[in-house]
Amino acid sequence: MYPEHPLGDERDITPTSLILNILWLAFGGAVTALGWFIAAGVMLITIIGIPWARAAFDNGVYTLWPFGVRTIDRERMFGEEIGTGPLGFLGNIVWFVLAGWWLALGHLFAAIALAFTIIGLPFAWAHLKLAGFALWPIGRTLVRSDLGRRVY
Repeated sequence: MYPEHPLGDERDITPTSLILNILWLAFGGAVTALGWFIAAGVMLITIIGIPWARAAFDNGVYTLWPFGVRTIDRERMFGEEIGTGPLGFLGNIVWFVLAGWWLALGHLFAAIALAFTIIGLPFAWAHLKLAGFALWPIGRTLVRSDLGRRVY
């Protein structure tokens, strides 16, 4: 069975989410997601970064399409899985020390800057969601906000 994409069924996308995601992509979301995908590729090449490549890829997907999507623990979605136990906790500690805190801080600053404008409020909220995921991504997965189904 192939993984599902947020655009997999047009009936599941609210018009508001679609418009916000298109604006998000046009004003920087696509470039930011591309950066995440490049980082995931580099991590795969460096063998030692393989455990964190999935987290970078997940961040890229979330950054590409943040409206209408949320994160939940993989354990809640699938039961016990790699990334939800002690190894996932250790991976998140390493991620937090090396990358997570400053990535989350960047999203936080972007959220604060966008929150000063009325039109930027939805995008500020998206940056806050991305900051939380960038801070501690291992052992979490993306699902549709309204349906609770897995994104991919």
